[in-house]
Amino acid sequence: MSILSEFKTFLARGNAIDLAVGVVIGGAFGKIVSSLVDNILMPPIGVLTGGVDFSDLKWVLVPANEAAGTAEAAIAYGLFINAVIQFVIIGFAIFLVVKLVNKAFPPPPAAPAGPTETELLADILTELKKQDK
Repeated sequence: MSILSEFKTFLARGNAIDLAVGVVIGGAFGKIVSSLVDNILMPPIGVLTGGVDFSDLKWVLVPANEAAGTAEAAIAYGLFINAVIQFVIIGFAIFLVVKLVNKAFPPPPAAPAGPTETELLADILTELKKQDK
């Protein structure tokens, strides 16, 4: 089987299309959550913390030197705080979506359990004893 026919089979199964749709929707969802965090949640949190804008929080290692033409070297931990908040919100939102989908589409009932290994072996032993007689 050639590479092209394998690739065609792969695409025909829908895996690639499902993955592409998931990536596109995930990217759009990420933008929505970023906007929610940056524009709706962080301003009130900033007010509660005394007007602190988390995105501006940083630890300056080396200040910028315009005369030497060097940029500032800093650890922007405020941006990290924003990213953590976004992660928690995205995780919670996905949890809610999965919970709603599971409620809307419950899993099919489990198949009835078959005989145990011990019961099967006992049946085999009984059949073998019948054959010996």
